[in-house]
Amino acid sequence: MKQIPNSWYDSNCKQCPRLAQHLESISAIHPSYHCRPVPPFGDPIARLLIVGLAPGLHGANATGRAFTGDHAGILLYETLHTLGIASASQSISALDNMTLNNCRITNAVKCLPPQNKPIGAEISTCNIYLASELKAVPPGGVIMALGRIAHQAIAKALSLNQTDIPFAHGAEYPLPGQRSLISSYHCSRYNTQTGRLTKAMFLEVMRKATAIFSDLV
Repeated sequence: MKQIPNSWYDSNCKQCPRLAQHLESISAIHPSYHCRPVPPFGDPIARLLIVGLAPGLHGANATGRAFTGDHAGILLYETLHTLGIASASQSISALDNMTLNNCRITNAVKCLPPQNKPIGAEISTCNIYLASELKAVPPGGVIMALGRIAHQAIAKALSLNQTDIPFAHGAEYPLPGQRSLISSYHCSRYNTQTGRLTKAMFLEVMRKATAIFSDLV
């Protein structure tokens, strides 16, 4: 399998002073944690690209793999496994043997932000990496946004007017290059525990995304 290109993320990036300082402080408390930009995970030539917000403190920031180690990844990987995309129903660590079939998972912001809330300048700075990664999604491919911020970051990376493609759960929009954008509520602890996003809702929107290309149905 091809390697993830450096243009999609920089493992040593410190362009955002607030994020760099935050990672240093977390690393001092948790020296075993990844505490660096988290790379995309999955197939570099995938036709399904899932875009989240940012690494979680005790999740991807700790393990070094997107949506791995915290609550947000539970529903995501369980659903991907149900659809035959993930090789297992749980992603334990970056060192397990998890593989994704024709799918890749990334984040709009590659570093852990304080209180899980990146500021606009940080989203904009990291957008160059997202823009480069979006270019790799081939014709017929699907870009899936998990949450409003990821949705807006995708629009920015593709130079699209966000008023033309408003965020909504289950919304579908055509994109340049014969691709599609599908958006979902984020699979966060808050959304799943309050019932804003149920397992059935998430499975339905993921089926909608994968049904666009038949070999993942």
